[in-house]
Formats: sequence, C-alpha cells, structure tokens
Amino acid sequence: MAISSIPGYPCMGPRRELKWALEKYWSGARTAEDLAATARAVRAEGWRTQRDAGIDLIPVNDFSFYDPTLDAAVLVGAVPGRYGSAPEPASLDTYFAMARGRDGEQPAPALEMTKWFDTNYHYLVPELTADQQFRLASDKPFAELAEATAAGIPAKPVLLGPLTFLLLAKQPDGERAPLALLDRLLPVYAAVIQRLADAGAAWIQLDEPALVLDRTPDELAALGRAYALLAEAKGSAKLLVQTAYGHVGEAYPMLAALPVDGIGLDLTRSPENLALLERHGFPADKWLAAGVVDGRNIWGNDLAASLDLLDRVGEYVSTERLMVSASCSLRHVPYDVRREAALDPELAGWLAFAEQKLSEIALLTRAVNDGRGAIAEELAANAATLAGMRDSPRRRDSAVRARTANLTQREQQRESAAPERAAAQAQRIPLPPLPTTTIGSFPQTPQLRAERKRFEQGEIDATAYDAFLREQIREVVRWQEAAGLDVLVHGEPERNDMVQYFGEQLAGFAFTQHGWVQSYGSRMVRPPIIYGDVSRPAPMTVAWAVFAQSLSDRPVKGMLTGPVTILNWSFVRDDQPRAETCRQIALAIRDEVTDLDMAGIAVIQIDEPALREGLPLRHAEQDAYLEWATACFRIAASAARDETQIHTHMCYSEFGEVIDAIAALDADVISIENARSNNELLRVFRREGYDKGIGPGVYDIHSPRVPSEDELLERLHATLEALQPGQVWVNPDCGLKTRRWEEVRPALTNMVAAARRARTELAAKS
Repeated sequence: MAISSIPGYPCMGPRRELKWALEKYWSGARTAEDLAATARAVRAEGWRTQRDAGIDLIPVNDFSFYDPTLDAAVLVGAVPGRYGSAPEPASLDTYFAMARGRDGEQPAPALEMTKWFDTNYHYLVPELTADQQFRLASDKPFAELAEATAAGIPAKPVLLGPLTFLLLAKQPDGERAPLALLDRLLPVYAAVIQRLADAGAAWIQLDEPALVLDRTPDELAALGRAYALLAEAKGSAKLLVQTAYGHVGEAYPMLAALPVDGIGLDLTRSPENLALLERHGFPADKWLAAGVVDGRNIWGNDLAASLDLLDRVGEYVSTERLMVSASCSLRHVPYDVRREAALDPELAGWLAFAEQKLSEIALLTRAVNDGRGAIAEELAANAATLAGMRDSPRRRDSAVRARTANLTQREQQRESAAPERAAAQAQRIPLPPLPTTTIGSFPQTPQLRAERKRFEQGEIDATAYDAFLREQIREVVRWQEAAGLDVLVHGEPERNDMVQYFGEQLAGFAFTQHGWVQSYGSRMVRPPIIYGDVSRPAPMTVAWAVFAQSLSDRPVKGMLTGPVTILNWSFVRDDQPRAETCRQIALAIRDEVTDLDMAGIAVIQIDEPALREGLPLRHAEQDAYLEWATACFRIAASAARDETQIHTHMCYSEFGEVIDAIAALDADVISIENARSNNELLRVFRREGYDKGIGPGVYDIHSPRVPSEDELLERLHATLEALQPGQVWVNPDCGLKTRRWEEVRPALTNMVAAARRARTELAAKS
C-alpha cells in the first residue's frame, strides 16, 4: 500500500498564536513558560489536523521558534563566540540573540539573514570558523518526538541534512564554510539519528534541498561519504533524504546509490525529476516520496493530472514503496481557505491552502491504493472546478493583452544614458556628498495600526482616517527635516504591506483575511493572489506623494514596489508564463511612474527586493529569467524623464552572482542590504565595479539594537574603501516599519552624524 506524507507544516498557528506569543515574550509581557505552552498547543493542533486528514507520516521537529536552520546550528553547537561560549546548551535568550541581535553591556549583531532558495522565506545563515568544533547541544528533536509519540502521532522527525547545513553556512569573513568540516559534523548527526531511532522513530527525514543546485563532483562525493556513515547509525529506523524546489540533476545517480531507505523528489515544479526516473530508473529497495501536490502555490490540484503522473511514476516505483507527498514543506502556504468568508466563492473554490493540500494528498493516496473509482465523485467535482477556472472571463482582459503584445523598445529603456541623467538630476536636486536617506517606511506604531483597524471596521469614516494619515505624514517629514536627512520619505502610514497595498488597487488581484505565511521569525505576510490580467484602474500613490512633497523644500521620494517583487511575493496564476504576468504588472507601475513624474516628484524609488529571489536555482536557466525580470523593471522606470532620479532597493539575498543584472536595471541609485552580511557585498562591488549611485545599508533594521555613531562611521569608512565618494549614499538596510520609534530616532540621528563626520574627513583630504 502507498502511504501519505508531507515534508513539513506551518508552525505559526492558524490564528498566528506563536507570532503573538513570541512578540509578547520579547517585550517582557510573557514568560518563557508561557511561550513554551503556546508552542506545545500549536504543535499539537498541527499534528491532529494532519492525522485527521489521513496523513500517515507526520513531520515533527519542523516546528521552530524562529528558523529551522538556526535550530540546526544550535543543535550541533554552532553558536558564535560573541553570543557566549559556555559548554551548556544555548539558552532561549542566546537563541534569540543569534536571530535578532543583542544590545546592552555585551552587544552582538545577529546572524546574517538571506532568502531560502527561491522562496520568500528568510533563513539565518550559520556562522562557522575554519576550526569549528561541533557537539550535540540541544534536545529539541528528541523532546518533540516524545511529545508527538505521547499524543499517538505517527511521527517522522525532520532534520536539516548535514550537506545542506554546511553548504548554506558561512565563515565570519563571508566565505562559504568548507566541506572539510563535514567529518567533524557527521558524528553529531550520527548521534542524533541513533538517539531518534532508539526513541522509536520509524522514519527520519533529512532535508537536502541543496542538491537541486549545481553541485560539483567533490560535493557529491561528500554526500556519499556522509550518508554511508549516517546509515550505520540508523538502527531499525528508515532514512528519507528529502529534496525540494527543483530537480536534482547530476546528483541523481549518487542520490539513488545512497544507503538510505527513501528519496523525496519535487515532481510538480520539476518535471526533470520524472525524466531522471525514466532515464536512470529507481532503486527497487527504496521508497519514493513523490511530490505531486505543489507546496509553493495555492491553486487547487488537478487530481486527474496528478494520478496520471503517479501512473508514470508507478512504472519505476512499486506501490508498496510509494509515498504520496507535497513538493516541499507546506510552510510556504496559509493554513485553511475555509476561513476566507469574505473571498469571492468562485475564486475560493479554485484555491487549496495547507489543510486542503492535506486532503488532496490523502485522496490521491486512496486512489493509488483503491483505484480511481474510489474517488470518482471527487474527481468529477475537481474537473468541473478546473473547467470553470479555465473558462472564467475574470481571468482575461483583451486590452491588457494587446498592450503587452505591442510593447516598443522605447518603453523598455530610459531616454538618455546614465551620465547625462546624472547631470540633469544634480541640477534639479543639489545634494551634499554622501547624501542621507531612508528606504521608505517608518514605524507602524500601535496607534497607526489601531486607527487602520478602526477604519477597516467602519468605526471611523474615510475623511477622519485621511486626516489622521496626513498628520502622521506631517510628523514624519518634520522629524526627518529636524534630524538632517537629505532625501525624505513620507513614511508610508497608509500602507499595510508593500505588495498588498498595490495589489489592492490593481485589477487581477484578490486578497485573503487569514492567508498568513511566515517570512522570518514572527514576521508574517499575506501574499496577494494574482488570478487574472493586471492593470491599474487609477493612480495609487500620487496624492500622498504630492501632499508629502508640499511639506518640505527637500526632495521627498515617491515610493513604489517594483513589478518583479509584486510578482515574486504573490501567489501567481499558473495558466500563463510568469514573464507575461510580470510585464502586465510592469505596465501598471509604469503608469504610476508617469503620473508621479508629471506631478513634480523628483525622486521615485521602485523597490525590487525580490529580484534575486526569483532567480532559477540552476545556472543554465538563470539568463532567461534575468533578461525578462530586468526588462520589466526598465519598462516601469523608463517612463521617467532624465531629470527625475530613479532609485531601487534590494535586500536579504545573495546579490554577488547577479551583479550584471543589477547594472542592467539602469537605476540611478540603488540601496542594498550590507550591514548584516559583514560588508560582503562591498567586496563584490570592489571586484566587479559599479558606476552609479549606491547606498550599502549601514545598519541592520531587523535587529532592535541601536548602532553607535562610531560604529556607523566605521562602516562608512569600509564603504569608501570600495566605492567612490561621489556615488555613495548613506541609508539603513531596509524599511523601518517593524521597528519602534525609540530605536529609529537614535539610529538615524547617529547615521546622519556619522555621514557628516565622513563628509568633513573627505573635505579635509581634498
């Protein structure tokens, strides 16, 4: 009999219980015991939901207080010395210091944070030294296995695989952690596996998503060496090596030869994995966890197509060794579409969140075991839903399609080259050396959130809410002027989220009330759903930008989210190429740029933090994506006149390998994450060169700690060693919406003071 399984499940709770508990713990309003109790309740509810849906193998240890990669680092004792080097297991406060940084008498910056493969989830990068020693330093996986076993859950412990752990880690200088550390790491992993097996684990899942990236022969040899040792420790337990997010390519022969009991492959986003089965076959002594339900998107499964796919898989894998599964962890989708009472019923019927995906997996497993007739009614209903979705008039707009089909070359590039634009912009907006600015948002205070909620619930009318927002903007502009910032922002008090705000004003988008997914830590987002052709019915930001600019003689940036980020941070329709959807969004943003420019806004920022995130994982597939992604940015930006300065912002991704694409955006100024990655990006710009304006972030806004003036000046010195003074801007890493004013005010005051000191030093040298 085939069985059902999933690689992982969301862990914030369907009502975001863990988010609220974490934030209350960090504020001191709840104890560690309170936090632990909430965590137990969230885990128990998730396990019951999976069991009741008919899942046979239920993941445990996929739960995390902040990030599973951080959990893996703590498990093996990889706690950098700045957080304390005592031999005892890391405390909860040390754990959160690694995640969020620590201020006070012993300040310590947080670990670097970057994107998890090509998703919008952020992970914390393990920091290892060349002489790193590992030890078993946490009982988390064993405690959660015991907890699940006591609740009668058929538990499958989940661990981040040792190869992926090392390949994702870095040394303090930014270099990748060497695989030479593998032999020191493996005994700890072997001890963990043996202890889980002794505790009764029937299956143990080791996640190795790094195998879907281009891998070298030495790395594949290390994979073989690692699992040869781990297989000796498993006792009666079975080992499942789980991959996700792509095809395993050149790793497949080694993967198939490993002395493990099962292999998990993504068969929805990566048809190449099926081709590998057809080309090489599949070991008769292994199980296949067939990822036939998409764990990354929210569209309902085509059950008949999945069964056809499983029939093809069945030519190489016997039913007795088949797990019907999701393509990846379900942490990337919301909990339950049934909670979306306000969503249009037709559209809601097209969707499947985590709980619906559990049901799809259970149905498919039943059909594999008992034949399609066993789910005949469900297959018919599913086919009718898919036909209605395919034929729905709400999905197509002939005017939008005609516009994208007739795009001209002029609409895809600025009128003049960068040097000519720079001269025109300098004349329009004279700025001092090392101009200071921020990324866009300012704190979303409890008062602001409360007023927004009152407006949404009808307790105040639009006139009162508009007056409140205008006063918020006045205060933000007034404070920035007093602080001495050179290029201002309006603070974005009217915006709930940088993508949602625009999607709510664009045709072709829908929104949920409870469709939250984890971005990092306690940070949750509700991705928009792009279900149809995209257009802009009316201006979206112009009135706010014009009002803010009227308050100051200094330039105030018009703030937009770029087309690639709107695409990559949404659940995107799957009935046409992503590039086509992105072009539609780009034209909508272009219309907004045109209106801002004509309204006299001298600086327009088009944020693209997700440009790198959408990059295909295989190098051979990347050029095509970068070509259309950068073209979409240029479509949006090229509506601006030469004298209007176009900024963009990027953060929390590995940008070194896309430096050419960053240049191809042809933005006049780019602000980019730098502080949390130990100036690693500066080394890239020093090596590759960059001739336009650039603001490498001088401090990490995702940490509550306030950097000193001297610390910021030191960062500016490092920046000026890599870049020419005339191109450097001074700004934080990212927007400030998640921070408190008590942190923002001193941090920006110190930043402006450091910039002024650096200007004085430059003047003295000239």
